[in-house]
Amino acid sequence: MDNAKKVRGRKIKVPPSWFYYPLTYLMRPILNRQQNFKCNIIDDPRKLKEPYLLIGNHASRVDYIFGGLALLPNKFNFVVGYNEFFRSHLKFIFKMGNIISKKNFVTDVYSVKQMINIIKKGGRVCIYPEGMSSISGHSQPVALGSGKLIKFLKVPVYCVITKGGYLTNTKYNLDIRKGKVESEIKLLFSKEDLEKLSPEEIEDILNEKLYHDDFEWNKKMHIKYNMHGESAKFLDQLLFYCPICGHSFEMKGSGDTLVCKHCGSGVKVDDYYDLIPLKEKDKKSYPETISKWFDLEREVIKDYLHKHDDYYFEDDVYLGIIPKNRYLKHQMTSEIEGEGKISITKSGFTFKGKLFDQDFNFSLDPQEFPTLGMVTDTSKFSLFYDGEFYEIIPKNRKSTILWLFLVEETHRLNNGAWKDYKWKNK
Repeated sequence: MDNAKKVRGRKIKVPPSWFYYPLTYLMRPILNRQQNFKCNIIDDPRKLKEPYLLIGNHASRVDYIFGGLALLPNKFNFVVGYNEFFRSHLKFIFKMGNIISKKNFVTDVYSVKQMINIIKKGGRVCIYPEGMSSISGHSQPVALGSGKLIKFLKVPVYCVITKGGYLTNTKYNLDIRKGKVESEIKLLFSKEDLEKLSPEEIEDILNEKLYHDDFEWNKKMHIKYNMHGESAKFLDQLLFYCPICGHSFEMKGSGDTLVCKHCGSGVKVDDYYDLIPLKEKDKKSYPETISKWFDLEREVIKDYLHKHDDYYFEDDVYLGIIPKNRYLKHQMTSEIEGEGKISITKSGFTFKGKLFDQDFNFSLDPQEFPTLGMVTDTSKFSLFYDGEFYEIIPKNRKSTILWLFLVEETHRLNNGAWKDYKWKNK
């Protein structure tokens, strides 16, 4: 039996106490020391004798720890991206912790069945409705079907809002940056609320209540993060567009500065994540925060697509897959077994190339393809085709975010169901 069948063939149970408690209680002092974690519990679900659902904004790749540790001794079955189950350093923990696998941004009946099973057994489930950790430092709209799932489970829903999680674990740089992380836990929906609300109304509330921008938050908090002089390292993968000259892929992040090679303008990123222009004359031309710079890039791409109905973009890429009979080592997320060219038009996304030295091509309908996954950092992205996981690594490592915008905005141009936040469309 290959590994995929093993992962998807398991019937998930409530995690055993002998495994769950030693692991989580051991992690708590480590987390407090590394990231100065504090949690304010406004509504305490530990008083409940019935099952409940814990959800949260997905600020970073370690959010499961923040939510789980704060509510000890309650145990949770966590819902985690399918692809993570094939990484050797996570294999034992995921198996013994009875972690539920979820294929992100596609319909996954297996995942839903396992959640229902845990709830019926009196257990508790923790899920992050955005589907992946934040790319930009602020939240993204919840994945399609989140409202329908929550309404169907018919249990109280508590939310954990994490602040500072992205600033300690950014998507563009995997180095941990010691500073401060705060969480707040409160009741979001009672069972009575869920009976009255439609799935669409539930998703609207989720988007409103879960939204958080770490960079905006730290403008007020002014917390210092220890970045070891490398605050701009790999930042050019996230911020590829120069607001001064308008060129793309000319930004270079090194040490604590991000500079455009074309025009020479740039910023220093200090230990508070403040952007300080290197030239006084550019002071009013740069966005106030990294997340606003990211949003500016989206608007530039969105405006271009709306004005050019015949747009066409392409890129040379490597193609990674999950091996069937062995686990990925050295914290790899896939093995490169192919390469080719990706392209996108208003009609959809296409890959043409080779896999295992054989011709391999596929296309995705823009209405059914809302966004891209990013397993670890911003140097590559992932998607599902015909139920299989593929990781795409652009040969130009700075183009990943461009492809994120192209896929999402093409989906929306085709009246796809996954919309941006309502307040951003006004």
